[in-house]
Amino acid sequence: MATDAALLRTLWLASPALPVGGFSYSEGLEAAVDAGRVHDEASAGPWLVDQLLLGPARSDLAVAAQAITAWRVHDLDRVRELNAWVLHTRETSELRLQAEQMGKSLQAWAQSLGAFGAPVLQALQAARLEPPTWPVASACAAAHGDAPVREALVGLAFGWAENMVQAAIKAVPLGQGTGQRLLAQLAQAIPAAMDEALALGDDQRQAFTPMLAILSARHETQYSRLFRS
Repeated sequence: MATDAALLRTLWLASPALPVGGFSYSEGLEAAVDAGRVHDEASAGPWLVDQLLLGPARSDLAVAAQAITAWRVHDLDRVRELNAWVLHTRETSELRLQAEQMGKSLQAWAQSLGAFGAPVLQALQAARLEPPTWPVASACAAAHGDAPVREALVGLAFGWAENMVQAAIKAVPLGQGTGQRLLAQLAQAIPAAMDEALALGDDQRQAFTPMLAILSARHETQYSRLFRS
């Protein structure tokens, strides 16, 4: 069971107020709206749940789970290996930009906290990640709390879910009530996503979402955009 301090850190890292810029990315959702694949609540719900289970659960959340453990035992070679995997598996320039920008912003967040953020900042600097990616940097921040890996991972997954629901509300567009129903669907899917992420080894982890990659690539030249991906 997490202590109060560990729970608060988990909530903090999941908060939309964390200044890492997650709100500015739709991860291909805006392009899916432009293509007519997502256009209402009935199409948005399955899209986001499928994206969670086929995307983050098999890639970024699996990386974060392994990186939390690596950070806690100071295995910097393993940390660098996981960070390189993230960089090498981004399927479009937008998705790579997101991973890099959010990772750098997490490091800047730690620096802005002074003595409170110093352990996270020092760990990231010691690893010499060029650059730190979001899954690995956020895992570093989570690793410096006492929450069990699964609980820390649930926080990161819920933070992803909140950002994606807000993207759907703006891009489709949808109402706030609809957004809450979408969040409820994602919350129900998160435990299965955690099971998947925690079970995957290096030879099973993958980043393979072809349609999402196509939509992300199209988004780079989309005529009108609200989001950076």
